[in-house]
Amino acid sequence: MAFADKDDVQRLQDLLEGAEDVVIFTGAGISTESGIPDFRSPGGLWTKYKPIDFSDFMASEEMRRESWRRKFAMDRTMATAEPNRGHRAVARLVDTGKVSAVITQNVDGLHQASGIPDMQVIELHGNATYAKCLGCGLRHELDPIKEAFLADETMPICAGCGSEFMKTATISFGQSMPEAEMARAQRETLACDLFIAIGSSLVVYPAAGFPVMAKQNGCGMVILNREPTDLDQYADLVINGEIGPTLGDAVAVN
Repeated sequence: MAFADKDDVQRLQDLLEGAEDVVIFTGAGISTESGIPDFRSPGGLWTKYKPIDFSDFMASEEMRRESWRRKFAMDRTMATAEPNRGHRAVARLVDTGKVSAVITQNVDGLHQASGIPDMQVIELHGNATYAKCLGCGLRHELDPIKEAFLADETMPICAGCGSEFMKTATISFGQSMPEAEMARAQRETLACDLFIAIGSSLVVYPAAGFPVMAKQNGCGMVILNREPTDLDQYADLVINGEIGPTLGDAVAVN
């Protein structure tokens, strides 16, 4: 476990103190300390399962069935995950009014579980804690879907329009990014004076374009990640260390 240098923590505190409007951008790394594996690292989810492309999901009932098998297999881990010290530190910054928005690539809902209001969390890749009908957009809670599927792999049908095209409310490979969330994220990025990227490899576009956009707009930029990223050269401060301890120390949250 690599801990951040005390001087770096102090520099982060100074940058936060001097900023008026902070945007925080989070990736899978902030949730691994809650026990949720990321996708790309060795042992991550994509080393076990090839992602199902959205076109395959739409074209094949068996691919839709397989997506639900994977979802409920992953739920054994995600269902017990709780916000960690990093999430709590971000929530504290939001609560104080220092952070206007949290832009996240994560789908685990842990920012909301930490106490951040829904309206201040911008989910670029959707949310895995509920389902959505692709036909009419109706939201469905997962518990009844899970109970029926685990009994005999009964596929869900939308109660609103009868569509069989139901999936978790996440953005799949090949699926269009959510326009409203992308637009909100751009507005927040261009309005902030400090952009902090946390726990993201910063390789997935278009989401990873927001730190670059912030820097090009004259914004201060911090990257906190366990490993170096390709965007480190643009940052005013790079911290390679454990996310929970680093943020927790910087914001004085246990």
